[in-house]
Amino acid sequence: MKKAIYSFIYYRLLGWKTNVTVPNYDKCIVCAAPHTTNLDLFIGKLFYGAIGGKTSFMMKKDWFFFPLGIFFKAVGGIPVDRSKKTSLVDQMAKRFAESTKFHLAITPEGTRKANPNWKKGFYFIAQKAQVPIVLVGIDYSTKTISATKAIMPSGDIKEDMREIKLYYKDFKGKHPENFALGEL
Repeated sequence: MKKAIYSFIYYRLLGWKTNVTVPNYDKCIVCAAPHTTNLDLFIGKLFYGAIGGKTSFMMKKDWFFFPLGIFFKAVGGIPVDRSKKTSLVDQMAKRFAESTKFHLAITPEGTRKANPNWKKGFYFIAQKAQVPIVLVGIDYSTKTISATKAIMPSGDIKEDMREIKLYYKDFKGKHPENFALGEL
């Protein structure tokens, strides 16, 4: 029933399309970009629900106030307190180890503004948890979300990040001026 509702909204009401060729892993990091608007969260959740998946995401704890907090937790939100000195990599790797199925969506830019210096936490979480990184591209110009590539972290972060960033070179965010790949 949920899948039908997500599909109706995503495909019929909003007119988005999908291009998914990667396997449906039990556990993975979903690396989603470009992230140029808050709408990306809702479009992404609709996409994932329409393909029959369930994904969690980390978000600043500041957003988890009543009544929004109830909503964000219900749709997979994990509150993050950036002021604490605890390792998010360790926390998320532990969550992967304790789960039979767990998809964690992360936007590597870490902001909705142009940031050529992508955060690497998603990479380190995948490496420590020994799970693949599924690359998901959001293209507002064609109203298509694609998931056509997955990589396992090799340990060569410079080369892996180059490969990841190259995947996103042709995707257009809602505000393309707010997306930067940086040095390749």
